Amino acid sequence: MKVLRIVANIEAPDITPARRFYQEILGLDVIMDHGWITTFGAARPMTIQLSIASEGGSGTPVPDLSIEVDDLDAAFEAMSVAGFAIEYGPADEPWGVRRFYVRDPLGKLVNILVHKN
Repeated sequence: MKVLRIVANIEAPDITPARRFYQEILGLDVIMDHGWITTFGAARPMTIQLSIASEGGSGTPVPDLSIEVDDLDAAFEAMSVAGFAIEYGPADEPWGVRRFYVRDPLGKLVNILVHKN
């Protein structure tokens, strides 16, 4: 048996605000939409990871979701301009990432990050 996919499911009474955050700002595609569930993703292959944590690192809370981007400054600017609450960072972390925490419109704490090379 091999794991083929891991999907994060976030409960929301209204899916509409998630479209602005995940589709319009982060640029994810709508892969599936049945009205009661909308799945955001990308047509390109991505690494599958599942993290279990006792803290978020650097004394931060564990985020509900982590999203790696190619341009952290652009993501930070887009989130700030859109009025989403930045709760941490941007910060250069000792384990080699630069990141910030933001609340999505559903109240989930999202870790937006880029790996420093």
